[in-house]
This record gives sequence, C-alpha cells and structure tokens, in this order.
Amino acid sequence: RWRCPHLTMFHTLGIVKNNTAAPENEPELRIAHERWLAKVADRIIVPAERERQNLLTFYHAPAERVSIIPCGVDPDAFKPRDRLAARRMLGLAADAQIALYVGRFAPLKGIDRLFAAVARLKERFPRLHLLVIGGDGPDAQSTRGLQQLVHELGVGSRTSFLGRIDQRELPPYYSAADLLAVTSHYESFGLVVLEALACGTPVLSTPVGAVETIIRNGVNGEVVASPAAADVAEGMARILSRPPQRRASTRRIRASVENYSWDKVARAVRQSYAALLMDHDPAQATEYYTVSNVLQS
Repeated sequence: RWRCPHLTMFHTLGIVKNNTAAPENEPELRIAHERWLAKVADRIIVPAERERQNLLTFYHAPAERVSIIPCGVDPDAFKPRDRLAARRMLGLAADAQIALYVGRFAPLKGIDRLFAAVARLKERFPRLHLLVIGGDGPDAQSTRGLQQLVHELGVGSRTSFLGRIDQRELPPYYSAADLLAVTSHYESFGLVVLEALACGTPVLSTPVGAVETIIRNGVNGEVVASPAAADVAEGMARILSRPPQRRASTRRIRASVENYSWDKVARAVRQSYAALLMDHDPAQATEYYTVSNVLQS
C-alpha cells in the first residue's frame, strides 16, 4: 500500500518456543502472523544461523530473503573493571566464587537447571555463590517459586535474588563474577553473552542462539551439550577449576566480541537497508546514501 519495502526481525519464534522442553504456550494467532510475515516480508534479518534454519524449517521463509546480522553490544558501556574493586562496591566477598544469572524468570530460561547445578557443586566449591538478576519483583509468583526451589535444593544460603537492575548498572556485576550462566532451552541470540564477554567475564552456556560462533571452549567460556543439570554443573566446574595461569585475560575475552560492537552491527543493518532500497527503487537508495553520508560526516 505504501509502495515501500518491508524488512522485519523476529525476537523469538512461537513455534520454536512451543517445541522446547520448557512448557511454553504461544498462541496460534501469533504463529499465524509470524508465518504470514515470513512469507511476505521483502527481507528478514536474523541474529544467528540457528534462527535462520528455524525460519526455513518451521515457517518456510524464502532462503534468499533471510540474512544474518548479529546483535551488538555497546563497548563503551560494557568494559572490564577491576574484579576486587567491583566486589567491594557490591559488598561481595573477595574470595567467593561468583556465578551470575541475568534474565527473565521464565521456564524457557532453564533457571531450575542452574539451581540444580549449583546444588551439585556446593560440596566441591564451598565458596560458590549465585547472584540472580531479573524477575518481576519479590512478590511475583515466579520469584517466590524459584526462592522455594533453591531452599528445597539446599542452596538458599548460596543464592541471592537481586531483582531487576537497570542495564546501565550491570557492568560491575559482570566484572565481579567468575562466570555468567546462560542455561536457556531457547534463545534467538542471547544478548547477555555479549555484555558479559565485553566485560571480560567468561560465559557458561547451553547450545542456544549464536553462542557456538562466539564462545571458544576453554578460552572465553564453555558451551555445554544440554541444559541438563549435570552438563551445566560440569561446564561451570571447568571454568571455576581453571588455575589463574590458564585463564584467558579479560582483554582477550573482551577481544572475542570486538566484531559485535554497536557501530559494526549498525553498519551492517544500514547496508542491508540500502541494498533492499536499491532492489526496490535505485533512486531511493541514492537519496538514502546521500543523507546517510551527510549525517555520518
């Protein structure tokens, strides 16, 4: 109707969420609209190859219209800080082994497996403590359910629920942690992975989103075989047990996500828009490039 091209990006996919091991119930109305959008959009941007395959398999999107542009991280906001200084600021023990979780309290995130993994490690790592950031407040049913679970597993004293924290205030938590744990059953990308790595903190993750293209086992983290508690626990143990001389420096860990900076990702998005405009109307593309170059200069 507007005679202009349509580019879209899905945050997650309803069918894939419903097909995970976690109990999800995305409505058919959402899935029907996703199917329609996948069919009619002139271009679809996905953040990872796994998500591209999901679109081709479950939504039969035209392969030639799907392109991969990863999510990005602001390297000026997320950067390494001195670990001991960050712990002093947050009131954390200098000799503790800190695991960090950042995200929603949804079954899809597999937090229950993370708690079970901590329970498996409590004897082996007596100084292990888990910080949990996120949720809908202390009175939310999801929060109360998870708090009950950690007590049932015997790790209530080893787990701190910190509630929601503004994104601008997250960097000290990443820097204070020995690892970030991502135990999701499904992620379209996994933005917190970039945030932690940009802060020089290794990541323990299940094979979701783009982690297999970002994380190098033994260097900037560990990708485990599944979200099963045993696999998660062993992955965490590998990171926590690594002697200091064998750990990658914060600088090296941060360097692993240098290609995911906001400016590089934004440039890729800009090029995708320009190419789509060129296919649709070369005159519009020329005008777009002119305006962009003026703004950029």
